[in-house]
Amino acid sequence: MYRDPVTAGGPGAPSRDVLLVSAIITISLSVTIVLCGICQWCQRKLGKRYKNSLETVGTPDSGRGRSEKKAIKLPAGGKAVNTAPVPGQTPHDESDRRTEPRSSVSDLVNSLTSEMLMLSPGSEDDEAHEGCSQENLGRIQFSVGYNFQESTLTVKIMKAQELPAKDFSGTSDPFVKIYLLPDKKHKLETKVKRKNLNPHWNETFLFEGFPYEKVVQRVLYLQVLDYDRFSRNDPIGEVSIPLNKVDLTQMQTFWKELKPCSDGSGSRGELLLSLCYNPSANSIIVNIIKARNLKAMDIGGTSDPYVKVWLMYKDKRVEKKKTVTMKRNLNPVFNESFIFDIPTEKLRETTIIITVMDKDKLSRNDVIGKIYLSWKSGPGEVKHWKDMIARPRQPVAQWHQLKA
Repeated sequence: MYRDPVTAGGPGAPSRDVLLVSAIITISLSVTIVLCGICQWCQRKLGKRYKNSLETVGTPDSGRGRSEKKAIKLPAGGKAVNTAPVPGQTPHDESDRRTEPRSSVSDLVNSLTSEMLMLSPGSEDDEAHEGCSQENLGRIQFSVGYNFQESTLTVKIMKAQELPAKDFSGTSDPFVKIYLLPDKKHKLETKVKRKNLNPHWNETFLFEGFPYEKVVQRVLYLQVLDYDRFSRNDPIGEVSIPLNKVDLTQMQTFWKELKPCSDGSGSRGELLLSLCYNPSANSIIVNIIKARNLKAMDIGGTSDPYVKVWLMYKDKRVEKKKTVTMKRNLNPVFNESFIFDIPTEKLRETTIIITVMDKDKLSRNDVIGKIYLSWKSGPGEVKHWKDMIARPRQPVAQWHQLKA
């Protein structure tokens, strides 16, 4: 029997069209709710991943090694000897290791904004590192005594604590140089303690045949350095103590705070240079402007200066450029610019070494002084580097004191 499709459902029953529309609306709402949940989850995950990419950038460590030789000559006929650790005491060689999270280079260079956030003034990583160089350089423990019967001065280097990190790995490879000032030609050195911010040396040094009258005229000078195989050792800090102020009749033990290292050979002069970073071209322009009050290296009381500029990456020399030589001039004006290609992701492991040289025709050229520019150099150099990053495409000029 034929039934009317409109009235087949009975009185008050919804039509097929109404049911179809209701079903579509219900499905749409369900899909919308699911998509909203997925979007919120994605935003949280992506946001967390982007934040981590800025906070967990790791840098590779560079290999270290060292071959030791001990000085045995001493002015005034004395003899310096490095003895073995005192019996009954076990030398320590613990490594103060810090595990750093790492991420791929692509995370670092997602945008220039990421790099600027990480290297610009005010970032936590750089402020903490710079703070170590300016304030907390650690401290060193040592002992000194004199044996009147054997005319021997004994210096024992025991340990250091809370040394600042000088390497990209977040640690240092410290060792100690020992001098009896004013003589700096003859020095003794401890062993290198690899990757250790709290090293134990327990090494004893004997200055034999050294008359007491001359001992009290000397200053014991200790310099702590971070060993670098392929570049200049980084100074960490120094301690000096006049021996005429020490009771040498018995071994005296001292804890001394390390102070910033100074150049004991006098002023070497200053160099004015500018840095200009171009992120779009991945380059840095180094402009050697002028120098003043350079140290005289020639017999005539003058120098023939020129400037070498080395680009270093991961302790490897990449490229070298140099200026012309200025004859007999202690205040030369160079005004020469050099362009180096440096991708953004390599900035944190790049160092620019600037060396002022004295040209000699008949002998080897003399080094007047050096400057190391990077994000981990001394306070003045770090400031210049960070100012360059913070002001892209603008030349940033600054005077630098030349160092040995």
